[in-house]
Amino acid sequence: MASPEGRSTAKGPEPARFGHSDFVVVANRLPVDQERLPDGTTAWKRSPGGLVTALEPLLRRRRGAWVGWPGVVDEDVEGRDEPILQEDLELRPVRLSAADVAEYYEGFSNATLWPLYHDVIVKPIYHREWWDRYVAVNRRFADATSRAAAKGATVWVQDYQLQLVPKMLRELRPDLVIGFFLHIPFPPVELFMQLPWRTEIVEGLLGADLVGFHLAGGAQNFLILSRRLIGANTSRGSVGVRSRLGEVELASRTVRVGAFPISIDSADLDAKARHRDVRRRAREIRAELGNPRKILLGVDRLDYTKGIDVRLKAFSELLAEGRAKRDDTVLIQLATPSRERVESYQILRNDIEREVGHINGEYAEVGHPVVHYLHRPVPRDELIAFFVAADVMLVTPLRDGMNLVAKEYVACRSDLGGALVLSEFTGAAAELRTAYLVNPHDLEGVKDAIEAALNQSVEDGRRRMRAMRRQVLAHDVDRWARSFLDALAEPHSQPGG
Repeated sequence: MASPEGRSTAKGPEPARFGHSDFVVVANRLPVDQERLPDGTTAWKRSPGGLVTALEPLLRRRRGAWVGWPGVVDEDVEGRDEPILQEDLELRPVRLSAADVAEYYEGFSNATLWPLYHDVIVKPIYHREWWDRYVAVNRRFADATSRAAAKGATVWVQDYQLQLVPKMLRELRPDLVIGFFLHIPFPPVELFMQLPWRTEIVEGLLGADLVGFHLAGGAQNFLILSRRLIGANTSRGSVGVRSRLGEVELASRTVRVGAFPISIDSADLDAKARHRDVRRRAREIRAELGNPRKILLGVDRLDYTKGIDVRLKAFSELLAEGRAKRDDTVLIQLATPSRERVESYQILRNDIEREVGHINGEYAEVGHPVVHYLHRPVPRDELIAFFVAADVMLVTPLRDGMNLVAKEYVACRSDLGGALVLSEFTGAAAELRTAYLVNPHDLEGVKDAIEAALNQSVEDGRRRMRAMRRQVLAHDVDRWARSFLDALAEPHSQPGG
């Protein structure tokens, strides 16, 4: 039998005890980083992020807990840590060994799933040892969550590293309400079918009561795979955005599937970008660059999905053709280091830095490079100043689940200045329709869009930015979290009901 909320009431393995948290977030990382101090003691450093901002008020209001890895290697993976109270927030660390990080995180998560889910831009690697480690680490997360959650608690599992946790948790704790949200794209059916463990992943996700994606297309793909791989009956109609959920009928319950586009804390960014100090810093940035007529900006994790090479190639050709002026146009590329032990990322960094050197060697004057490249993290307030300073924002991924940088740029432009060149293959493109939308595989199209953005009229630019700001300010990260959790809490019909 199934409960009215669609949760199985069948007997499963009993946990050692119930926790006392009514709301539990489960993510690969904790919202704090553990630091080992020289004297051997441990300190915790807050790691700000949109997810933390959105969920922290809910966690505090509902006796919440956060389960995740604290970011340091610990070989004593079986040791159980006591919950850590950090500013009234309960944190439940999950320990990972060096082998776990190598095989579960760098291996299966980022060399198997990440490329597969991003259109196989880089060939995925399939290793049985990585899969076995992925299963073991997901089990560890499920066990820790089971110990944290109160009876009947709501659990929200986040992202591709933890796709087996919903089923494992359902078996341990059938009393829980379980949601899952995927923060990266969900691939087309024909690509997902390459995965040797495709059925196990789908079954893992179907342990949840609600499975959420950024886009309706991802939800539709998941419904098709549920039919094809496990023979489930599913709804056949289209899935809407924050509405018209799909359904997968299982023996004892119904799993709902939906599209919930994530966003940012847009009001906070808007306020910070208006601050006098940020505005002054933006003017300083322009002055330090020699007060060029136009500044183009790219802000990305250094990742092969982000299309950094696309924008560099397009900019180089625009300079060569005289469609961008080398003496009054500069490109700033901020590239945050990422997954530096993974070979494909090492190759990418070398390629990008070689291309930057080539462009500057060809078109720069002494002391005046046309491309300014930074391979390091940039403090938040400094990044906001770059957004305010930039005339054209270049967001050109080959595939991206959402791309919050595009929304951050828009949120920072209360002056209605600036222009956004945005890849069609981002989730953000479905919402920011007045951006200069481009196919990043069409280099001539990218060049045309950049040229148009550089030369747009003030009136056209304001019209485009006003429409995008209306969307970003109305649909913020708090609305995203509330829409998902409201859908998760909503009773729904059962098979045959």
